[in-house]
Amino acid sequence: MSNIVYIATSLDGYIADKNNQIDWLHDFPNPDGSDFGFSQFMAEIDALVMGRNTFEMILSFDCDWPYSKPVFVLSNSLSSVPEAYQDKVSLLKGEPNNIVKTLNEKGFNNLYIDGGATIQHFLKADMIDKLIITTIPVVLGGGIPLFSELSAPIKFRHVKSERYLDYLVKNHFIREK
Repeated sequence: MSNIVYIATSLDGYIADKNNQIDWLHDFPNPDGSDFGFSQFMAEIDALVMGRNTFEMILSFDCDWPYSKPVFVLSNSLSSVPEAYQDKVSLLKGEPNNIVKTLNEKGFNNLYIDGGATIQHFLKADMIDKLIITTIPVVLGGGIPLFSELSAPIKFRHVKSERYLDYLVKNHFIREK
């Protein structure tokens, strides 16, 4: 069972700019429609756990729903999802350890954890097993950081790096316990 973060950051560690935008992610070439291993990653996970802000960001994109796997949105403020997504998205509340336990009991063992606040909450609860972080060569100078304050360090071991197009570097880390 694994809780995995798969995300891109700026050189200075932000996942969105000062205006909560992610346009800068698209400023670099994408060769031949490559997804840089994302579809392979998605084949290995059972479900996604994302925060409300990430869910709302995805809904704002001009595209079809991008996920074929079950999506669980963490929110204390939403009471329902838009009708068009009711067969794709379920709402959850609670602490990371209870959320993971509930999803594991339902057979969802490899979870993709997405969204800034959600990732930070899972890290604070020491519930992240793998980090896959693609660094985009841009300095944003502020915005939404990937990481926040922790009560104690969490150690990871670097297991792999991949370089794409002389622009992107994807690093893989595994939690050392």
